[in-house]
Amino acid sequence: MGDLGVGFGYLMKGQRWVARHGRWFGFGLLPGLVTLLLYAAVLVGLSYGGDDLTTWVTPFADDWSSPWQGLFRGLLLVLLFALVLFLAVVAFTALTLLIGQPFYESLSEAVDRAEGGVVPESGLPLWRELWISARDSLRILVRVVLYGVLLFAAGFIPVVGQTVVPAIGFCVSGFFLTEELVAVALQRRRIDLKGRLTLLRGRRMLTLGFGVPLTLAFLIPVVAVFLMPGAVAGATLMARDLTEPETGPEPEPEPDAAGTVPAPDATLALGATVWPPAPGQEPQAPPRF
Repeated sequence: MGDLGVGFGYLMKGQRWVARHGRWFGFGLLPGLVTLLLYAAVLVGLSYGGDDLTTWVTPFADDWSSPWQGLFRGLLLVLLFALVLFLAVVAFTALTLLIGQPFYESLSEAVDRAEGGVVPESGLPLWRELWISARDSLRILVRVVLYGVLLFAAGFIPVVGQTVVPAIGFCVSGFFLTEELVAVALQRRRIDLKGRLTLLRGRRMLTLGFGVPLTLAFLIPVVAVFLMPGAVAGATLMARDLTEPETGPEPEPEPDAAGTVPAPDATLALGATVWPPAPGQEPQAPPRF
């Protein structure tokens, strides 16, 4: 299975983990519900004022004849909503994680504890963790805004703007959404934003396999609330494997000067006596057992 499938597998494992631990699922819903209410207010305001906003930013189209004026401003309004949704997916996660920092920290630690091994702790006070999370989320949001503006402009390109650009937008959102989620576990492992981005870029397809399906699901706000606890759990499972030292097979023994490859236990050292003797040495009596 490729990295895309493995990434999606982590997402599913996280959802199954919180399903088996209902208490953590319930705790994880609370921050998402608060964020959902805030977002609902913003989207309602945009729906009421969207027409006035597009008219204000396109005064040059006031004298256009019908139907071109309506088509142009209608397309602009659609692109505006698409831009808001594009930003909202990552911003929703960032704001939810910030509001629910103590909840999600505890959830991530519970996943680490249940899976065994050392449970990393940042050792920082809560206010310091909140400051780092807010600062890093703002940095990510700036990156997303820059990508969003570029993709918004590219959306006016015929055909490409309606096919390729949305696909790129989902990939960008998925990548940064994954970064926001794994940050909960990786911050406890003392990996900063630069290190997290480098880590995820090295496993780009794995990152997209986790983040793109979640981005598509997060387009439905209510679904985002219910998937958030499992997303944090799945991101923790992924962070564990990404930071776990790789243990490969032991290296093959190299042949000696005579071209002979010794067996793994061919040499037995007892004090100063070595048997069999190395090439060029005088043979000694074999050790007695």
